[in-house]
Amino acid sequence: MNLSPARLEAVAEARRWVQAAPVYLDTETTGTGPNAEIIEIGVIDADGKPLFESFVKPRGRIEPDAAQVHGITAEQVAAAPGWLDVWPQVRAVLDGRRVGVYNVDFDLRLMKQSHTRSWLRWDLDDGAFFCIMKLYARFHGEWDSKRGSYRWISLDTAGKQCGISLPNAHRAIDDALLTRALLHHMAGLSF
Repeated sequence: MNLSPARLEAVAEARRWVQAAPVYLDTETTGTGPNAEIIEIGVIDADGKPLFESFVKPRGRIEPDAAQVHGITAEQVAAAPGWLDVWPQVRAVLDGRRVGVYNVDFDLRLMKQSHTRSWLRWDLDDGAFFCIMKLYARFHGEWDSKRGSYRWISLDTAGKQCGISLPNAHRAIDDALLTRALLHHMAGLSF
């Protein structure tokens, strides 16, 4: 087992985050580019209970590559509420809480892009969000000399490396549950 200082620090940080009882968020999107939007969002509480889950009708189209990953079709989101309608409910479950996200930079960017496309102003504190992917990179300890940091690992791969039996279905609630389980695994706690 890798007991490097980085891994020991990651374990201690994971324990602090678990003790803070955060909520966990995940999104599925129309793509990854500058015009991509959220088409599904899920938030669970510290115990893994869903707080919010919804499809979101995008203003743009779902890119074929994205649909191949998450399996969400235009037909599935056609009757869904738009981001403008979903956001007040999402904001209510996030406001004033710590929010754990696997690849927080991506999900924050996509929430902000969805805001922009819906003419909303972002007013949550980015500092309330923390990145479980970067924490896992330190925990795993594989150095990426090209990036000059620990190598980022997909959520699916991280779950498999840790022997977590929850599926990574590339659906928001399932991925939020896997993210929570991964943080608990790093903290050395049952999930």
